[in-house]
This record gives sequence, C-alpha cells and structure tokens, in this order.
Amino acid sequence: MRSAVILAGGEARRAKGREKYFFTCEGKTFIERLVGTLADVTEDIVIVARSPEQCIRFKDLGGIACTSDIRQGLGPIGGLHAGTLAVKGDEIFVCACDMPFVNPAVIGYLFEALGSYDAAIPKWNEWMFEPLHAVYRRQALLSYLESHTSLSLRSMVQSLNTRYIPVDDLRRFDPDLKTFTNINQLDELDRINRFPAPGH
Repeated sequence: MRSAVILAGGEARRAKGREKYFFTCEGKTFIERLVGTLADVTEDIVIVARSPEQCIRFKDLGGIACTSDIRQGLGPIGGLHAGTLAVKGDEIFVCACDMPFVNPAVIGYLFEALGSYDAAIPKWNEWMFEPLHAVYRRQALLSYLESHTSLSLRSMVQSLNTRYIPVDDLRRFDPDLKTFTNINQLDELDRINRFPAPGH
C-alpha cells in the first residue's frame, strides 16, 4: 500500500504568518491541489500539523486524516515521525504543504524506483537533494526515528540505504521540474498566480 505524508506544521515566518497551505493557485488552495494529486497515486493521505488545534483547519478536506507532532519542536523530523506512525502503507511519499505543483508521474516513478531501498530521493548534485519530495520505506523510517540524535534530514537520509534519483531523469515526466516548486514568500505566490506554470 502506498501512502502520502504532507507536512503542514511550519510556523510560516517567511510568509508573514499566513498559512501557506491555504494560499490559492489557479482557483484551489495548495492543500486542495496536493490532496487531489496525491489521491491519484496513493491510497492513504495523512496531513501532519503542529497541534490538534491546527488539525481543525483541515476538517473540510473530507476523508483525509490529520495528526499532530508527538515530539514537539523538532521541525520536519518531528512531523515525519508523527506522519510515519499514522500512515497505513509500507511505502510513503513525503512532501511539504507549500508545493502546489507536485507531479503524479514523478511520484509514481519514485515509488517504482524505491525497489529494495529504504528511500528514493531526487538529487540535484552532490550537495543538494530533495528529502521532502521523496519516497521512503515505513519500517526504515521508524527504525531511524526511534533512536535518532540529529534533527537534520540530511543525516537521516545518509543513514538510510538511499537510492538517489538524478533530477534530470525526471524531466521526461516534468520537463521544467515544476514538481519541486515551493512557495515561501508572498511575492512568489503573486508571481505564480500572474504567470501560471505551463501544463497546470
């Protein structure tokens, strides 16, 4: 079974306190776009919020589970821990809530690429990869997250049996690699709404 975890627990400091998952692009909120895309390629979607109170914000997304950080204040690692415990599938696609253009064909390819590895992670170069647009094996994540000392996603990825996928391999599905677009600033949101991404 394939699952998805959407990390939505950030503080939105770079977006002037606005909740990025409710930013609107092409008539839908980011979270609606993400859920719609992920529903086509996974059978189980969990949103991870920073608190039970924040989970209430997603009550109108019918049929989508929301959980909150069990270990508070750990950033993405804490959200990943809570999400991994909550999902039903053995293979998990993980993404952030500020990525409105995730591509279902890219996600499908990452699931297929996982094979016997612990993780399938897109990689730009030796130093830059995409741990929050990647597929993981649930048990490998749980084993790491039960005993980790670092809060670094890089340390986590390097500790796993990871298959790195060159991003150029993904251009056959997404020529401009829009799937990796993330919106942190309000001016970025204005720009994508003025100049929509091709094919979206």
